[in-house]
Amino acid sequence: MSSAPVATTQPVTETGRLAAFVSALPADLSHSPLVGVAAVIMGAGLTSLAGRLLSLGLPDLRGYIGIGVDEGAWVGTAFNASIMFIGPLTVYLGAIFGPRRVLLASTAIFAIASAVLPLVHSYPVLILLLMLAGFSCGTFYPLTISFMLLNVPIRYLPIAIGVYATFVEGALNFAPSLYGVYRDQLSWGWMFWTSALVAPVMGVCAYFGIPRKPLAKPGGPKPSFAGFMYASSGLALLQAALDQGQRLDWWRSGVFTALVAAGTFLFSCAIVRRLRAPNPLVDLPYLRNWSTIALAIGLFSFRFVLLATAFVIPLTLSFRGLDAAQYGPAVLWTGVAEIVVSVFAGYLLTRGVDSRLIMAFGFATIATVCLVNAGFTSVWAPENYFRTELMMAVGQAFAFVGLVSSLLLQAMFSGGLESPFRVLTFSAFIHTVRIFGGQLGVAIMGRFVAEQEKVHSYLLGLHVQVGGAVTDYTVRLLTAGLAPRSNGTAGAAGRAVGLVASAVRVQANTLAFIDAFHLIAWVSVALLILLATVRRFPMSFRDLAAVGAGAPQARPSSQP
Repeated sequence: MSSAPVATTQPVTETGRLAAFVSALPADLSHSPLVGVAAVIMGAGLTSLAGRLLSLGLPDLRGYIGIGVDEGAWVGTAFNASIMFIGPLTVYLGAIFGPRRVLLASTAIFAIASAVLPLVHSYPVLILLLMLAGFSCGTFYPLTISFMLLNVPIRYLPIAIGVYATFVEGALNFAPSLYGVYRDQLSWGWMFWTSALVAPVMGVCAYFGIPRKPLAKPGGPKPSFAGFMYASSGLALLQAALDQGQRLDWWRSGVFTALVAAGTFLFSCAIVRRLRAPNPLVDLPYLRNWSTIALAIGLFSFRFVLLATAFVIPLTLSFRGLDAAQYGPAVLWTGVAEIVVSVFAGYLLTRGVDSRLIMAFGFATIATVCLVNAGFTSVWAPENYFRTELMMAVGQAFAFVGLVSSLLLQAMFSGGLESPFRVLTFSAFIHTVRIFGGQLGVAIMGRFVAEQEKVHSYLLGLHVQVGGAVTDYTVRLLTAGLAPRSNGTAGAAGRAVGLVASAVRVQANTLAFIDAFHLIAWVSVALLILLATVRRFPMSFRDLAAVGAGAPQARPSSQP
C-alpha cells in the first residue's frame, strides 16, 4: 500500500486545510441524534434479515399459497429486484423530500406489507406486496451512509461502523436458527411479522432522531426523474435476469435473454440522457477516482466472499437433508462472535489503526479459514464448523468494518462533504454495487458448484463402471444385503445400483464444495492485491477526532 505523510508531519497550511475540513463534520453528541443513527443502522440490518428469512421460508410459503417451484422462484426475484429498483431512485427521493420523510413513509409501507403477507392466499397479490416491501426497505441502505457521514460525531463513527457491521452481517448468520425457531415453535409467518414489529420501532427512531428539513425549493436545473427511472428499471431487470439465470439455463432461455436485453437498453438510455443533459442531483464525475473504484470492487467481491457462510456451508449440510434449524448452529457461531469482534474492530479505528490494515487482516483470515474448510468430507456435521466459524467471524467482521470505514474516509477526503448530492450519489453507488455483488455472487457460485459437480461426477464415473471388479463386488454385496427386504433379486440389484449412484453423487458434491471453498480463498487473496493499490488516507479517525477537537465547529451542510 502506498504511503503518505501522517497528519502530524504535514505543513501548517495543509493542517489548517484539514482542520477546516474537519470543522464541517459533526463532533458533538448533542448535535447528532443517536436515535436517528439507530434508525438507519436498524434499517440496513432489517433489510438483510428480511431477504434471508424469505429465502429460507420459501418452501413453506409455496406450500401455503399452493404454487410450484417455477412460480415460487419469482417470489425472491420480486423482492430483490424491487430493492435494486429503488436504490438509484432514492437519490432523487432523498434530495426532493429529505431522508426523514422518505424513511418514515418507507417504514410505514414496509410494516404494513410485512404484516399482511402471511395472510395472503393469492399469488398475484403476494408478488405485489413483496414488491411494495422491496421498494420500501430498499431505501434504508442508501440513506445509511449519507446519514452516518453527516450526522455521526467523528469520534463515535468507528464504533457506529462496528455496530452497523453487526446488524448487517449478523442478520445473515442469525437468520437460519431464527427461522428454525419460528417454524418449529411459532409459525413460518413470523419471517414477515418480525419486520412488521421492528419497522415501527425504526420509524419512531427516525421520527425523533432525524432532523426535520424543509422541502427542496425549485430553482436551478430541474432534476431528471426520467433518467432515474431508466437507470432503476434497467438495473432491476438485470437483477431479475441474474436471479433467474441458473434456473432458466441462461442464454438458452428467451425470458433471460429478454430481461438482459431490456435491462441493458434502459440502462443505456439512462447513460445517454445523463451525457446529453447532466442531472443536478447526480455527480458522476465525483466517482472517477481509483481508490473509490477499487473499494467498490472490494465491496462487490466481499459480497461473494460472504457466500462462504451464507451459501456454501449451509449447502454442504442441506444437501444431506438437514434443514435450517439443524444447520443453523454451524453459522450461528459467526453471528454471535461478530457482535464483539465488530465493535472491537471499530475500537481499533479509534486508536489510529489504518482501516486498510484492518480490512487486509480480515480478508487474509477469511482466505485461511476457507482453506481449512476445504478439508470438508461428506460426514461433516454442523459441529465440525464451530471452530472455523469463530475464525470466520473475525475475518468477516474485520474485513467489513475495514471496508466500510475505508469507504467513508474515501467519501470524506475525495470531496464528498462539499455537496449533499455527492453524498447521496456515493451512497446510491455503493448500494448498487452491494446488491449487484450479492446477486452476481450467488449466480456465479451456483453455476460454479453445479458445473463442478458435473465434472466430478464424470471423473468418478470413469472408475465406477459396469463390469469393473470393485463395482461388481460392491453391487453384489449390496444386493445380498437388500434381498430379504426387496421384491426379488432383480429389485435388490436395482436398489443396490441406486445406492452406488447415490454414493457417487454425494462424493461429487463434496468435491464441488471443496472447490467452492478454494475459489473463495483465492478471491480473498486477489482482493488483498487489489486493495493494496488504495492510497493511504491523509488522516485516520483518531487524527480527525484530534484535529476536530481543536477546530471551531460548524454545522454540516446536511441533507437537502
